[in-house]
Amino acid sequence: MTTETPTDVFEEHRPVLVGVAYRMLGRLADAEDVVQEAWLRWSGADRSAVREPRGYLVRTTTRLAIDRLRQIKSRGETYVGPWLPEPYVTDFGATVPDTADRAVLADSVSLAVLVVMESLSPLERAVFVLREAFGYPYAEIAAMLDRGEAAVRQLAGRARKHVDERRPRYDVDPVQRRDLTERFLAAATDGDLDGLLALLAPDVRLVGDSGGKSRAPLRVVESADKVGRFLLGAARRTIPDVSFRFLELNGGPALLVLSGDEPDSVLQVDVADGRAQSVYIIRNPDKLRHLADA
Repeated sequence: MTTETPTDVFEEHRPVLVGVAYRMLGRLADAEDVVQEAWLRWSGADRSAVREPRGYLVRTTTRLAIDRLRQIKSRGETYVGPWLPEPYVTDFGATVPDTADRAVLADSVSLAVLVVMESLSPLERAVFVLREAFGYPYAEIAAMLDRGEAAVRQLAGRARKHVDERRPRYDVDPVQRRDLTERFLAAATDGDLDGLLALLAPDVRLVGDSGGKSRAPLRVVESADKVGRFLLGAARRTIPDVSFRFLELNGGPALLVLSGDEPDSVLQVDVADGRAQSVYIIRNPDKLRHLADA
């Protein structure tokens, strides 16, 4: 006889539900809204008829996320400058012991993959998330989405092909990424352009997200020379009471820049062949507030 309350059961599965919703939406506030709505559905459901609470909750969350994503796309809102997902605090290094599983989870929540997933249809994105990140069998995904298994396999194939063709290549080794980020920071703060250029791939891309609410490039910056010079200029900017903190965001090491107790920016680097292939800088204050206590 179980003594678990509906709240106990829901809280047990909350991390998975947030993970599904965030990968579907790329926006933490929207993901939390979806999970809250899933809780309301769960608390009002006839739970005696639910044999698999996790399956029920993932199904509910996925459907709600599909609806939310369709609403977002239908609004056709214009974002100022390049868009990046809201940084998502992860702790795979401490909570996922298996290296292969950790790599899959980290990849599926990476900034690079989430940006590519923005161009998938809501159904393709749902199938991709459930299959690639959480390993659900096609038959279970079909039941969750009320689709035939053959149709789900087609959606999965299209989504995987789309992501594979558009995602940048990078190494997932967190030690290598952190080491390069530390050297990156040292070269930038020392004003060492040659040192920076040695860390950048010739075709490196820098994507800055400010939403027009702070200073950041309004277009993607490309080439080692342009990226290096931009970073040196950014490093000269005076930030009151500046400090730096490393934390795991979106499955990999990231640098959080603080002004006093307030987040100023996040920098994350994708590495390939020992050099920075992509540099991401997030400065939209709306996307950083939740990191103050991270």
